[in-house]
Amino acid sequence: MNSIKPETLKFLTDLALNNNREWFNENKAVYTESQENVIAFLDSLIKEMSGFDEELGKIDGKKSLFRIYRDTRFSKDKSPYKTNFGASLGMGKGSQKGGYYLHMEPGKSFLAGGIYMPESSVLKEVRKEISLYGDDFLKIINNKEFKKHFPELDQDDKLKKVPQGFEKEDPMGEYLKLKNFIVVYSLKDEEILDKNAAKNLTKVFKLMKPFNDFLNTPFQ
Repeated sequence: MNSIKPETLKFLTDLALNNNREWFNENKAVYTESQENVIAFLDSLIKEMSGFDEELGKIDGKKSLFRIYRDTRFSKDKSPYKTNFGASLGMGKGSQKGGYYLHMEPGKSFLAGGIYMPESSVLKEVRKEISLYGDDFLKIINNKEFKKHFPELDQDDKLKKVPQGFEKEDPMGEYLKLKNFIVVYSLKDEEILDKNAAKNLTKVFKLMKPFNDFLNTPFQ
């Protein structure tokens, strides 16, 4: 079983302190080793996760890993590199369906699941599903194990009012105001470095599956 090496997290720590092209080019070999370590780990993780979601078996570690180079065109922060390794396991910005995401960054690692920044047509369908089948949705997010790992859904960019097209008094109104349908689970560095990390993280990801299945229902 492949695991994340301490040197990989150290590379990210060093990069955060030296986020410039000169340092990066001098340490390109360390970056390459770290990247290869992450890809090998992702392949192990995907293999574990495909045990509960066979769709994931179509993904490979290399393709799931985001580029480390930042797009600085529209950002005030001109740092050329991300200080994390991020991997989309069926989830990404504007994605049409619920999936999984892994973020590795010293002291800031996390797992996430759900739909992130969906297009308006997708968002409308998910909201309709929640409005119509609120009891089913609440049963999933109030499940004891789910709630223990994910106390609440992501509240970023939440609307002030229930969106147009839905009753103001809709009992699911607070959930209809959400723009993302995301759950997040924070990880300590030692959890990332654990030799059984692929198995342990899979257990947490598996708890997200009923949530993703619900979000994906309108699109099947």
